[in-house]
Amino acid sequence: MALKEQINDDMKTAMRARDSERLATIRLLMAALKQKEVDERIVLDDAAVIGIVDKLIKQRKDSIEAFRKAERHDLADKEEAEMKVLQGYLPVRMSAQEVSDAVSALVASLGASGPGDMGKVMAAAKAQLAGQADMGQVSAAVKAALAG
Repeated sequence: MALKEQINDDMKTAMRARDSERLATIRLLMAALKQKEVDERIVLDDAAVIGIVDKLIKQRKDSIEAFRKAERHDLADKEEAEMKVLQGYLPVRMSAQEVSDAVSALVASLGASGPGDMGKVMAAAKAQLAGQADMGQVSAAVKAALAG
């Protein structure tokens, strides 16, 4: 089953179970997916759906940090609950060692050396590792590989 279909089925299940918090989060995700499809006149595949979920999770992380600084723990807790629902749609993430190994292989295959090649390596890493690894972690691994 395609990821988008699974999300739609989960929305129906949340409606039947009257799980309003989960339902609201899934509806937010569905709206983001529909917006992307309408804006670009495309049908999203699983990779694009994972990219949108990643983006929404990053927004939640930023919001949680801001709410914690402002001492708004009620709003931070709400964002964390939404983030947990969204994380359920991501594939299993690579470990730090797996990310490091993949980046090292990319650097070697591209013949990259020095910080000047960061953009080239990140573009290749994003294409290869999107949805499988946290891009912040990939960026740190690329910096380490090019610095060493």
